[in-house]
Amino acid sequence: MKVHTTNYIDTFIEVADDTKASCGAQPPSKDKKTVAEMQYELISKNPYKYTSDDVFFQVYADRNDLTKGEYKQAREQFFSKGQPCFRASPLTKTYGFGIHSDNKGKVALYGMETDKYQKFLKDSKIKKVKAMKSSK
Repeated sequence: MKVHTTNYIDTFIEVADDTKASCGAQPPSKDKKTVAEMQYELISKNPYKYTSDDVFFQVYADRNDLTKGEYKQAREQFFSKGQPCFRASPLTKTYGFGIHSDNKGKVALYGMETDKYQKFLKDSKIKKVKAMKSSK
């Protein structure tokens, strides 16, 4: 079975060109947590602990009430199809965050207003990709 991945290595995903955000903003809380809120919590509380695959699968598992025992098979199934990466995430499109993947593919969030965000933009050793625009 082919395994797809959303992981990047040594890459910085910049905010979308058409974002309305002027700085990184925590996604608002709703009664049922949104995908953006769940992604934000996982990454902001655990910088460089998880790969993007880990984050996307964990959000999927939590939203589908999977038990830990179901994870291995569910994860294989989940990644047997291509999944959208952080270029399509509301964090990079709407909420003003860049996502940095280190040399192990582990991710962290940086608000577009931060010095660290600007450093990533200027770092010639890091590959940069833009988040997808919301409008075509």
